[in-house]
Parts: sequence; C-alpha cells; structure tokens
Amino acid sequence: MINLQKPLILASNSPRRKQLLTDSGFTFDIDVKPTDESFPTDLPAKDVAAYICEQKAAVFRDISAGRIILTADTVVIAENRILGKPFDAAEAFEMLRLMSGKSHDVVTAVTILTDGQMETISDTATVYFRELADSEISYYIEQCKPFDKAGAYGVQEWIGMTGIERIEGSFYTIMGLPVHIVYQKLKPFFRD
Repeated sequence: MINLQKPLILASNSPRRKQLLTDSGFTFDIDVKPTDESFPTDLPAKDVAAYICEQKAAVFRDISAGRIILTADTVVIAENRILGKPFDAAEAFEMLRLMSGKSHDVVTAVTILTDGQMETISDTATVYFRELADSEISYYIEQCKPFDKAGAYGVQEWIGMTGIERIEGSFYTIMGLPVHIVYQKLKPFFRD
C-alpha cells in the first residue's frame, strides 16, 4: 500500500473509481456531499467535466486542511452533445445508437483539493464503436442496465468488449479515473 502524508478522501460513490483507486495501492475513505452538477449552457463541452469536478470539490473546501480530497467527473461527448446518465432504457438506446459506427470522446476530470488549494486536470480518450445492431444495444441495456454511466455504457462491460474497435487514450479515463494522472499528482504526498 502507498502511504500518504495526509488522509485521502475519495468524494465519489462510483464503485469503479473506488476499485481503481484501491487497485492503484491507495488507502482512502469515501465521503460524498450533495453537489449541484448543472453547468453553464455556453460552457464548451470539453470543459464541463472540469467545471463539475471543481463544484464537487468546493463543498469540501472548509474541511480540506490536513486532508487530500479527490473528486472526479466524466462526460461523454458525441457529435458535440454531452451524453449524461440515461434516465431509462429508451434514452440509453438513443445514446448508444448515436455512437454506433462512430467515434466519441470521453473526458474525465480530477480535482485534488488540500489545505484550500485546488488543482484540476482533464484527460480525454477517443472511443471508436463499430456499427451496433439494435438487437445488440437492446441486449446490453437489458443485461447490464447502464443507467449509472455517462453515455449509457461501461467500457469494461459486454458492449465495450464486443463493440469497441479501438481507443485512443487511457482505458482508465473511460472507466472514470485516469489513474496515471492521479498517481503522478499524489506522488508529492507520498511518505518516504
């Protein structure tokens, strides 16, 4: 395990982020505070994840002394449209149909807040889906119920295994935590 100079708090309920941070060797606690995740309509799509991530971190500013607060947010951008978490199967189907046979970007931002100082980093990966049959999309939605995932899919799930032709960028950025960036940004806090 990696020992840090300060306690690490993961401000996320995402089981994927929890698993990735654990697998990276970090020990941490989880603390999530309600946050308004709306964003200005004129904000460029590629900046939305960073904006929301900083909103999530800002609610921890008063308790950041002596701690490292880590927040993250992921957005899927297809045809310059942000695809959030689908409300139902029909919206999930629409999202996956939109991405079928095309590329889209996944942007994950990470904010590290400690002692009132905030730093945000974004990472982008481009995902290329092959043409998906309607029956494949329906099967995936029925089996995996991707309603807690931006863009209505998990790269590590069936649709990712069978439908993604290639990825440019980090697989872990698509999963929701660019571990390579988190590791480098936490390195200054490693205990000798």
